[in-house]
Amino acid sequence: MGGDGNGLTPMDDAKLKLGKRKSIAAGIPAVLSSAAHSVKKMGVTKSIKTLTMVNQKEGFDCPGCAWPDPVHRSSFEFCENGAKAVADEAMSAKVNRKFFTQYSVNELAQNSDYWLNSQGRIAEPMYLAAGASHYQPITWDEAFAKIADKLNSLSSPNRAVFYTSGRTSNEAAFLYQAFVRMYGTNNLPDCSNMCHESSGKALVSTIGIGKGTVTLDDFNHAETILVIGQNPGTNHPRMLTALRDAKQNGATIIHINPLPETGLERFKHPQDYMKLNFSSTKLSDYHIAVKIGGDAALLQGLNKLIIESTKLDKPFIDNKTKHFTDYEESLKDINWARIVSDSGVEKSTIEHIASILVKSKSIISCWAMGLTQHKNGVAVIQEVVNMHLLGGHIGRQGAGLCPVRGHSNVQGNRTVGIWEAPSDAFIEKMELGLKSSMPRKHGYDVVNTIKAMEQQDVDFMFCLGGNFISATPDTRRTSNAVSSLQMAVHVSTKLNRSHLVAAQEMLILPCLGRTELDVQQSGEQFVTVENSMGVVHTSTGRLKPASKNLRSEPWIIAEMAAYTLSNTSFDFREQVHNYDNIRDLISNSVVGFEDYNARVRKPNGFYLPNPPKDNCEFATPDGFAHFSVNELPNVEIGEDQFVMMTIRSHDQYNTTIYGLDDRYRGIKGNRRVVLMNPDDMLDLGIKTRDQVCITSHHNGRSISASNWAVIPYKIPKRNIATYFPEANELVPLESTADISNTPTSKWIICTISGQNSANEEE
Repeated sequence: MGGDGNGLTPMDDAKLKLGKRKSIAAGIPAVLSSAAHSVKKMGVTKSIKTLTMVNQKEGFDCPGCAWPDPVHRSSFEFCENGAKAVADEAMSAKVNRKFFTQYSVNELAQNSDYWLNSQGRIAEPMYLAAGASHYQPITWDEAFAKIADKLNSLSSPNRAVFYTSGRTSNEAAFLYQAFVRMYGTNNLPDCSNMCHESSGKALVSTIGIGKGTVTLDDFNHAETILVIGQNPGTNHPRMLTALRDAKQNGATIIHINPLPETGLERFKHPQDYMKLNFSSTKLSDYHIAVKIGGDAALLQGLNKLIIESTKLDKPFIDNKTKHFTDYEESLKDINWARIVSDSGVEKSTIEHIASILVKSKSIISCWAMGLTQHKNGVAVIQEVVNMHLLGGHIGRQGAGLCPVRGHSNVQGNRTVGIWEAPSDAFIEKMELGLKSSMPRKHGYDVVNTIKAMEQQDVDFMFCLGGNFISATPDTRRTSNAVSSLQMAVHVSTKLNRSHLVAAQEMLILPCLGRTELDVQQSGEQFVTVENSMGVVHTSTGRLKPASKNLRSEPWIIAEMAAYTLSNTSFDFREQVHNYDNIRDLISNSVVGFEDYNARVRKPNGFYLPNPPKDNCEFATPDGFAHFSVNELPNVEIGEDQFVMMTIRSHDQYNTTIYGLDDRYRGIKGNRRVVLMNPDDMLDLGIKTRDQVCITSHHNGRSISASNWAVIPYKIPKRNIATYFPEANELVPLESTADISNTPTSKWIICTISGQNSANEEE
C-alpha cells in the first residue's frame, strides 16, 4: 500500500511560478502570511487567543524550533513559521471514521504531503487490519491490547524499535524510555540521529558535553558571529531578532553557506511597525559562498592563518587544551591550491575573514544541517571547535559554540534518555532512580533500524510522533522495509505519509498537541522542554482539545506500559495522575534535574549544568578540551557529476508542508524543483522549467528520479539543491557520516539527464 508501497511523495498539481528572490526577511509579508494562515486554519477569535499564548511564561512552548525565549518577552513572541505551526496544530479534527470510510489507504497515498496535512486533526484511534484497504475506528483499550499482545509475542525485546520525534515533552520522553528499557531493549532511534548527531559526537569528544556553550545574552556581547550551513530565516526565524540585536551592538556577522539566504541579508522585525519604525537591518556583513562539502577546507585555511598570526590565546591553550602541537603540525604544509579549489573561496577572501577572527575578542559559531549531514560531519564540527580553542572562545561572555537545534525539544529528549547508545553511567543512574534493572546493549539508530527491518530482525515499530517515512533517507527502500513489519504504531496529531505505508497491522493513536489542555486525575497539567541553549521551562496548553478522543502522550505511554509489562511493580499509571510524579522520577534519575518541580516553576525555568559554559571546564576523561586532527575529505567529482543537497522551503517545518510557496526564494506552486547554477544549465543545454531526471550514485548503486523542474539560482557551479522530503528518495541508505551514522543529505553525488519516463533504481 501507500502509493504502490514506495512511500514517495506525489507531485502537487499547482503550476510552478517563479518570481524575484526577496531581499528582506519578515516584515509586513510575514505578518500577512501568518495572519492568513492562522485565520484560515483557526478563525479570527481563536487565532488571537492562541498566538498571544505562544512562548509566554504562562502559555505553551512553540511546537516549532528550539530557539530560546528572551527573559523579557514581548506580547508577540512568535515568528511566521511558529504561527503556522500553531495554526496547523489547532485545526479542527476532521480525520475521523467518516474520512477513512471515504478514502482507502491507496487513494490517500496518491495525494501530496501538503494535501494530507491540510485535512485536519486526527479525531480518534484508527486500525488497519492485515489485508484491509481502509482504516477502521478502534477503542483505546482494544488498541493497547493489540500492542501488548504483539510486544509480548516477540521472540526478543530487541525485535521491537521505538522511534521518537523531537516535539515530545521531557515527561513523555522520560516515561517512554523507562517503559522501553523495562521492556528490555535500547532500540530508541530518534530524529537526532538524522540531524545533530554529528554535533553531539564532535562536541563530546572535544569539550566533554554534546551541547552548545552559549546563552541568548551572549549574542548581545559577541564581536563576531559565524552562521555556517544554516538558514535561520526559514528554519529558526526568531534567531533573526538575536542577530539583529547583535548587529546593532556592533557585531560582525559572517554567513558561510552555498546559497545566499534572505534571512541573513536584511531583517525587518514585524513589531517595529507598531513603533512606527519602518527601517530594516542589514545582517550579514559577508556571505561566503562555499561549495557544498567545502567547509572543512575553508575552516582549515582560516585556522592556519589564525595560527600564523601568533595572536592566539596561549594561556587558554596551555592550561585548558591538549594536542595543540599536533594540530599546528597538521596544518604546517597546507596545500592552498586545494583549500581554494575544495572550498570555492579565493585565498584573499579567506585571509580577510581570518583577519576579522584574529581581532575578535568574542566569537560565536552557529551551525545546523549544512555541517552535520556530511560524511565528515563530525570532523568539520571539530574544525569549528579548533577555531574556538585557538582564541579561547569558550567559557567567556559573548563567545561559544551554538549548534542550533530544529524540533522544539529534540535536545531535551536526549537529555532525559531517548538514546540508543547510553553510557553505563547514565543507565546506572537511571536504575537507581527507577529501582529497575535496564539493558546495557546498545540499540539501533535510525539507519540501522531500517537495515534491521530489511534483514527481518525487527517485527514491531512504535513511533512517538514524527513522520518516519518522509524524514528518513532512501524512501523506496525504507518503505519496503517498513512494509515487512508485523505491526507499526503511530502517535500523531495529523495525517502523514507514514500512515500510508502499511505493515501487516497499523495503528494510529491521536494525541493532544502542545497547544491543548491536558487534564489528568489531579487536574490540569503542564509539561517541560529544553531549548537549544540548555534552559528547561514549562509549557501549558490552553485550548480545548480538537476531539474528546485525544489523549496525552504520557497517558498513552503509561497505558501501553500497563497493558504490556506484567513483570514490574512500577506503576506507570500512577505517574500520569500528576506529572509532578514524573518530574520527581527525573530528579532522581538524571543528573542536573535535582529539585526539578521547584526549579522549573520559576518564571524562566533553569539552566542545566554546562561545565564549558559555566566554568570553562571540560568533562572529557582528562579534563582538557581537545584539538582534533582531521584529513580533508575527498570532494572531487566526475566531469559530468553534481553534488546535491536537500533544503527546506519557507512554507514547511521539517516534514510538515504548510503550503507550496518558498516566498524568500521566489518559488511558488510546486516543490519538485532543482536549483542549478545558470552556467551549468547553459553547459547542459537546459532551460528554465525543463524537466530532468536526477540519478544519485554511491558505491556502485544508482537511484533515479524523474520530473524535476530546473530553476536557475545563485549556487556554486556543479552544486544543486532540492527540497526535503521529496528528494530523500535519492539519498542512499549507506551514505552516512563517519562516527555519527547521520544520512549525508547535504552530500549526494548525482548526474542529470533528460526526462525519464519513470522513477527507477539501476
